[in-house]
Amino acid sequence: MAVLISTSFASGKKAEKKKEIGLQLYSLRDDIKTDVPGIIKKVSEMGYTTVEAAGYGNGKFYGMAPQDFKKLVNDNGLKFIASHTGQALPDAANWDKTMAWWDQCIDAHKAAGVKYIVQPFMDDKGYGSLADLKRYCDYFNAVGEKCKAKGIKFGYHNHDKEFGDVDGVTRYDYMLQNTDPKKVFFEIDLYWIMIGNKSAIHYFKKYPGRFILWHVKDEKELGESGKMDFKAIFQNAKGSGMKHIIVEVERYNLPPVESVKKSYDFLKAAEYVK
Repeated sequence: MAVLISTSFASGKKAEKKKEIGLQLYSLRDDIKTDVPGIIKKVSEMGYTTVEAAGYGNGKFYGMAPQDFKKLVNDNGLKFIASHTGQALPDAANWDKTMAWWDQCIDAHKAAGVKYIVQPFMDDKGYGSLADLKRYCDYFNAVGEKCKAKGIKFGYHNHDKEFGDVDGVTRYDYMLQNTDPKKVFFEIDLYWIMIGNKSAIHYFKKYPGRFILWHVKDEKELGESGKMDFKAIFQNAKGSGMKHIIVEVERYNLPPVESVKKSYDFLKAAEYVK
């Protein structure tokens, strides 16, 4: 009987474990408009393992039915885990209409197998008074409750303005303190918190378990600016709640596809990223 021995076993080497690194597809926002299948294939070939969408609308993802987009992603060896979408805080007259929009949105994401829905913005109301910010927190709690009922987690993604103060209180702290941890998590953007002159590590320690998703971002390609101490951040990840890291590239020194690949290679080579 012939016995097949893998090359790695025969040479005494263990097979290299592939790192779980996701990509926010907004990084390839222009390219994906014209070739969704081609871009998903390229993302897989780069080495990424998961994707986060930024193309939901009218019950579809990048113009595809939820099950079809999920199949495209899965057929390329990727997992569709998260999606950016949302609605601004509605006034009383539009509350029911907005909640109906969320019902359709959540059902579409459930059909696509998505685990996390993330709202990546607030309108000007969120940056006004604390009373306005409180209304946003109540709104996010309501959306989070709807998501939870369907087995999906709801989160909020920061930019830099959340780290400004209003009435002597830092907005981001207020949001963390006034949203229910059972209904709302936070996708922390490591670049924007730095631009906001705050420390991700500080927030990991002050609000443990709230930061399930991380956006790993730099000014352009990862590691290029010299401004981001990714090593220190990753070495202090314990307790943050992090389950997935997701690369996002918003600006580029290179063509977007090359930029996104270079960012993946940076994390793949980083010994502190397990």
